[in-house]
Amino acid sequence: MPSAVNQLLDIRGLDSAPWWPPAIGWWLVAAAVILGMVLLVQFVGYLRRRPPRWQRDALRHLHGLRRRARKQDPKQTAGELSELLRRIAMARFGRAACAGLAGETWLHWLEARDPTGFRWQDKGQVLLDMPYAPPGLDADPKTLQPLIDAALIWAVASKERKHV
Repeated sequence: MPSAVNQLLDIRGLDSAPWWPPAIGWWLVAAAVILGMVLLVQFVGYLRRRPPRWQRDALRHLHGLRRRARKQDPKQTAGELSELLRRIAMARFGRAACAGLAGETWLHWLEARDPTGFRWQDKGQVLLDMPYAPPGLDADPKTLQPLIDAALIWAVASKERKHV
């Protein structure tokens, strides 16, 4: 009589798991990796297209000046605008190109580098006169609005940026 031990069958090993199709977890990992790469490419593109810090600061200051110009003294607005234009010019073109310019030479320099062709020599005379006008001289704040708008455009439309 055969013994019970002889009737036992050998233990078969487990079947190997197929490599295709992968389990749902691998699909989720692959989707996460692809999404991460797409987001990384988008972020790098954003960083390249973003304007430099000086330009963002200049725009923020110019927008603030534009809001305040209706309420504050035109002499103060003209002085702030003149200073902002000078700072933008030095950031764009370097200190050596424009720091020493004054008066009509400064306005001519601005007009020559304005991509929109704004007539700084005609309309910008107020920047030279108003900050130094005697007290009590009334000036129209509306004369400064076109100058602030032109400065906003000039700060954005920079083709010749100084790379620091």
